[in-house]
Amino acid sequence: MILVTGGAGYIGSHTVLALKEAGYKTVVFDSLERGHRDLNFGDVFVEGDLRDYDQIESVFRAHPIEGVVHFAASSLVGQSMAEPEGYYLNNLTGTLNLLRAMRTVEVSRIVFSSSASVYGEPETIPITEEAKKDQTSVYGETKYWIERMLDSYCRSYGFGAIALRYFNAAGCDPACRTGEDHTPETHLIPLVLDVALGRRESISVFGDDYPTDDGTCVRDYIHVTDLAEAHVLSLKKLFDEGQSFRASYNLGNGKGYSVSQVIEVVREVTGHPIPTEIGPRRAGDPAVLVASSALAERELGWSQAHADLKEIVETAWAWHKKRFS
Repeated sequence: MILVTGGAGYIGSHTVLALKEAGYKTVVFDSLERGHRDLNFGDVFVEGDLRDYDQIESVFRAHPIEGVVHFAASSLVGQSMAEPEGYYLNNLTGTLNLLRAMRTVEVSRIVFSSSASVYGEPETIPITEEAKKDQTSVYGETKYWIERMLDSYCRSYGFGAIALRYFNAAGCDPACRTGEDHTPETHLIPLVLDVALGRRESISVFGDDYPTDDGTCVRDYIHVTDLAEAHVLSLKKLFDEGQSFRASYNLGNGKGYSVSQVIEVVREVTGHPIPTEIGPRRAGDPAVLVASSALAERELGWSQAHADLKEIVETAWAWHKKRFS
C-alpha cells in the first residue's frame, strides 16, 4: 500500500486516482483543513494531523505501507509571511514526524510535493534544477528545508526520495471526478472561472506594465493529471532504484502564458466577457516564471498529455460548473 498524506486535496486526490489506475492500493491521511472528505478516493481513509507523531506512527503500524507520497502542508504564500510559526510547525514538524515514523517502521521510499518557490526570483528562464535557491517566502523556505531533510535521511538512513518541484498546477480530472476547491481560492484560473459563474464580479490583474508581450505576468501552467502521473513514475523509480537514491525534478509546461492570455482563453471557453480591473503590481511577483522539465522527461520518462492551455481551462470549467453551480 502507498500512504498519501494530504490525499483529499487538489493534487493529492488526482494522484490517488492515478495510483489506483496504476494498480496501487492507497491509505489517505488528511486533516481535512483544506482537503475534502468527498474527494477521498483511497482504499483506506484516516483523518489525522502529522503534528501528532503517535497518530501517524499508528497508521504505519496498522497497514502494510511500502511507500509514501507526501502532499500535506500549509501552502498560502501570503499567509506564510503573516503567520510563519504555523508554517514551521505544520510543514517542518509534520514532515519530520512523518520521516521519523517511516524510519521506525522501516519504510524508506518517499515522493515529496515540493514547489518552484524554492527558487525565489529566477536569474534565467527557463528554470532548471540547478538554478539558485533563494526563497522569497516562508512557504518556500519550508519546502527547501524539507528537501534538505530528505538529503540527510537518504545519506544517513538509506532512504530513497524524490522531490517534485512544480509550477502552476491547473485544470481538473478529465472525467470530472475531482478538481480544485480551495478556501480561500488564490489560483488564477479558478478565480477567473468564478467570474464566469457569477461568484465574483471581476478579476483583478496585478500590474500591466511588466516587460512581457502584453505587460502582464507570465506563468507556467501544468495540467494536474500530468502532475499526478509524475508522482506515479517517481514512486516506480524509487522502487527500481532501491535505497539512498535522491533526486529533484521540475515539472512544468515549458511554455509561459500571461495573465491576459489566460483570461482571454477563459472568455473563449465560457462565453463570458470576464470584466477585469487593473491594479498595482504585487511585491515579489517576477515578470516571468517558466520551467524546464527536461530532466524529468529524461530520467522519469515523463511527458505531458494535456499541455494545451485551452484544454486545461476546459477541464477546469467542467469541474467548476459541477462543483459550484
